[in-house]
Amino acid sequence: MSIESNPVQAPKGGAGAVKIAAAVLLSGCLIASLGLNIYQAAVQNQKVSEYIDHELERQAEEAKKENEYMEDGYRVGGEYEIRSTTHISDAYLSGDSSLLSPEDEETLSMAEAVLSEVIEEGMSRYEQEEAVYLWLVSNIGRNSSGVISRPGMSRSAFTPHDVLASRSAVCVGYATTFRLFMNMLGMDCRIVHNEYHSWNLVRLDDGWYHVDIYSDTHGVPYGNFNMTDMVAKTGHSWDESALPEAKSVTYTPAVQNSIQVDGVLDVPAALKEALDGRSRALFFQFKQPLTDEDMDMAEFLAVALERVLSGMLEDSYYFRAAWYPGEGDSYILGLLLESHRIEEEESDGIDAGSPEGQEIIRAIAAAFDVDPVALGGHPTQSEFPTDAPADVPGAVFTRSGAAAIP
Repeated sequence: MSIESNPVQAPKGGAGAVKIAAAVLLSGCLIASLGLNIYQAAVQNQKVSEYIDHELERQAEEAKKENEYMEDGYRVGGEYEIRSTTHISDAYLSGDSSLLSPEDEETLSMAEAVLSEVIEEGMSRYEQEEAVYLWLVSNIGRNSSGVISRPGMSRSAFTPHDVLASRSAVCVGYATTFRLFMNMLGMDCRIVHNEYHSWNLVRLDDGWYHVDIYSDTHGVPYGNFNMTDMVAKTGHSWDESALPEAKSVTYTPAVQNSIQVDGVLDVPAALKEALDGRSRALFFQFKQPLTDEDMDMAEFLAVALERVLSGMLEDSYYFRAAWYPGEGDSYILGLLLESHRIEEEESDGIDAGSPEGQEIIRAIAAAFDVDPVALGGHPTQSEFPTDAPADVPGAVFTRSGAAAIP
């Protein structure tokens, strides 16, 4: 009995040992695997922790740069100081100007007059911003050809007071005056600058936008209005880490003022129609997403248009084409006619056509013994024979008998 049972018990004992050994081996593998996983997780956590620490340090450094970024007190070109106007905008918002200096009170009065002229009830923030921008482009820098500075006024107007009084400005003057208006309207506005130029960052409903009024006054309206960082980088440089990012496109002129066209071939006719209306900044948005072939066609179109327009435009203008970001992943084709010079508008003051101007011309002509007509003076009736024929070269006779030089 015992002999018969031994063969049966022996195999059971051997199998048990094998199972125990297998269990021990499996446990070892599991422990080793678990240890490896723990090690890998620890390494990964360490990397994540280091990345987070690095990002926090980077963000802290950027915040430090932004806090240290100097606007007020900075001198652009080492000459034109950016001066604070917060006390003026605060006085406007509070209705209490009792603490302002006489010059600041005058600045506030001139600024209030502009806002009462261009701002209407119910305007959105964008509409208010655009109205102020258009007023500055149209009214500042147009009549700045005088050679005499008025007493107490800088020839290079860089403060809002001198800008609004003289209607002329350097870049700092445009930037500080626009900031003053925006602050008076309750909007955040910054001044961006490098060593030689300054412009603005203004915050609208959906984000920040670049505005360079100086460049548009000397170029084309809307050419540098409400730009994204990407667009602004084509002609501006600044410390991006020190200022808010401008990436919104909703209120860019390319989106707000775009002309809808079916395709690239529809652009020439739309451009001609827009030019007939004296527009100089045209933006074309395509109803269908552009293919690579469409993009190539648009590039060739711009080259061909430049050749045609160069023969039609005055020498003071040149043609520029560029792609602008639209909403989503779309692109908008911008065609701009830029000015090489400041367009001079007629002055409301004394000129050669006024009686005072003619009197001055005659006085100079008499003193230096020159022909007053050569100085822009009007010839008198006595300067022509009474029987002079109507077709005297260079003269056109009016009903009154006075001659005018065409």
